Amino acid sequence: MTADETIKRDDAGGQPGKLENLTLWQRVHEHLRQEILDNRLPPDSELNEVALSQSLGVSRGPVREAIGRLASEGLVTVRPRRGAVVTALSAQEFLSAYQLREALETLAIKLAVPRLGPADLDRLQRLVDEMVGAADASDVDAFFRANAAFHATFVAASENAMLQDTMSRILGQMGRYQMRSVALRGSLRRSIDEHSAILTAVRAGDADEAARLLGEHIQIPQRRLEAAPDDEVVLRDAS
Repeated sequence: MTADETIKRDDAGGQPGKLENLTLWQRVHEHLRQEILDNRLPPDSELNEVALSQSLGVSRGPVREAIGRLASEGLVTVRPRRGAVVTALSAQEFLSAYQLREALETLAIKLAVPRLGPADLDRLQRLVDEMVGAADASDVDAFFRANAAFHATFVAASENAMLQDTMSRILGQMGRYQMRSVALRGSLRRSIDEHSAILTAVRAGDADEAARLLGEHIQIPQRRLEAAPDDEVVLRDAS
């Protein structure tokens, strides 16, 4: 069942879908947000209220409210008298996102290290192993799923709600440019080595060293973005 069908079925009083506990505009928001993050609605896609309300089987009000929330998250740009489009990041904006991510994640790992238990460490090791398997299979999607879960562990363990909320918005933006991130990083194998080194510091309880290694890991694509030529300014090659 598609998300569209889930929305329609819930409204008609059918079997509840996975978004049953959300209000109608929230369900529309979650659906559109996932379409954007999964690149089914790529940068510069127009979001027409009438067309969306018809396809989702809802009135324009919930669609309008959902688009407003997406705009506040930076995923959509609302143009006066011209409608809304999915936001595209420039190279400078992508660089800014990396810089903010570095600051927040290094703080997160410092807060997280004292709170991580044996089960957390085992999970982090499994995620590194999954990255190795994905790299061996040239499965970029699987690699990024394990990679995202590795980083998310520290953000969750930081127990800082504001940090978690901000990171969620930043990563939502950056996640649409997965293949661009691969190109900037250069090597999945190098990334795995960096994750392993971070985990070694975490196991030793050395929060400062873990933060230093994590910062260096995030700085690699930053340096390549800074050196990118002007004709690579707009990132529209999401996939």
